[in-house]
Amino acid sequence: MRKIAFFLCIVLAFAAIGCRDYFMQSDRIVVAECYGNKLYPEDLEGVVPADANKMDSLSRVNDFIDSWIRRQLLIHQAEINLTAEQRDFSKQLQDYNNSLLIYAYETQMIEQYLDTVVSDDEIAAYYEEHKENFQLRSTMVKVAYVILKEDCKHQKEFKQIMSDSDTLMLPQLDALASHHAVSSYLDVDSWIRLDDLLRTIPLEIYNTESFLKKNRFVSFGKDNFIYMVRFEDYLLKESLSPIEIESENIKNIVLLKRKKDLLSQLNVDLYEKAVKEKVFEIY
Repeated sequence: MRKIAFFLCIVLAFAAIGCRDYFMQSDRIVVAECYGNKLYPEDLEGVVPADANKMDSLSRVNDFIDSWIRRQLLIHQAEINLTAEQRDFSKQLQDYNNSLLIYAYETQMIEQYLDTVVSDDEIAAYYEEHKENFQLRSTMVKVAYVILKEDCKHQKEFKQIMSDSDTLMLPQLDALASHHAVSSYLDVDSWIRLDDLLRTIPLEIYNTESFLKKNRFVSFGKDNFIYMVRFEDYLLKESLSPIEIESENIKNIVLLKRKKDLLSQLNVDLYEKAVKEKVFEIY
């Protein structure tokens, strides 16, 4: 532990004066050695956070050194047991490096030349042409709900607003809910999965289609709470998914196609240029 404490002091000194200045003033210190491989103080930089206490710092340095030694042991054992051919990863490394180069180049080309603006008209056109691909996997609803304490004195006001057969008066409901509801959801313009709603509202639904057709407003009590739910619209599972749900997905599909087309055209242009300049030969 004394050795670790000493090396911790070295690490902290590095943080204070900088590695370059340190090496100008002293001989290089070795923290650990295993089969000829050496661990130096600069290798410990970043191991100890600036706000760590002494005991935590010692523990982190100790763990790092122990992990380094174990890794060196494994590497040495692998070198002993593997043949020269098995230890040769030059081809894999070259392939990996080439893949990284191509990826970096293609990413740069996409950033420079890809048109990322997808208009509403494009989204609508794609939606109309591929409606068969947009099928709902879950029943969706547009809904508003409030959860009240059982002893809430404003239940009648909530019920009057939410059960109105014509228009849901959201401003009044929002004001009332902000003061008297335990929880509320009033975004009736957005579609949500019925399954997600049922995780919050403990409705018992046995026949989804029949229930949604017959119930626009539901109010019930359970476990000392009053639940009030107003259904504004619904779409049954396996029906056509509305464009507002699919618009972001369509945008991503369009952009992905543009990326593929752009990269394909870049490859064609590059090949044609190489042919004209006669930069390659096939024997």
